[in-house]
Amino acid sequence: MDIRALTAEERPAWEPLWQGYLTFYKASVPEETTALTWARFHDPAEPMSAYGAFIDGRLAGIVHLILHRSTWTPGPYCYLQDLFTAEWARRRGVARALIEWSYQEATRLGASRVYWLTHESNVEAQALYDQVASRSGFIQYRKMLPA
Repeated sequence: MDIRALTAEERPAWEPLWQGYLTFYKASVPEETTALTWARFHDPAEPMSAYGAFIDGRLAGIVHLILHRSTWTPGPYCYLQDLFTAEWARRRGVARALIEWSYQEATRLGASRVYWLTHESNVEAQALYDQVASRSGFIQYRKMLPA
């Protein structure tokens, strides 16, 4: 398995996994937002990036990382925002490899913490997450704001 940053030319390979992720969470994102997100991944001024795990040259999984400042540490935190494995590649260690790789990348970028969220119903993923990280005990609250 090879894990690396996705290039701007790899959107056709990335997009089905992105759409699969959205479908899994019963969500949708307008095409304009998807295009903006993809552009941000490849803008050096943006603190977000997209990486892929490849098996035999085929994109098997994706992870998106966002660095941001924290009031609690001098270094940034790394938010692992999206993690998804293609159906054909499941149960092959792709998600674990992407998480472990994210730890290394975050360390390289000077982050002091990697964290992520998952839905409470995503018990299959939680079985893995409980092995590679610890639960914070925090509960997320949110309010959507008008555009």
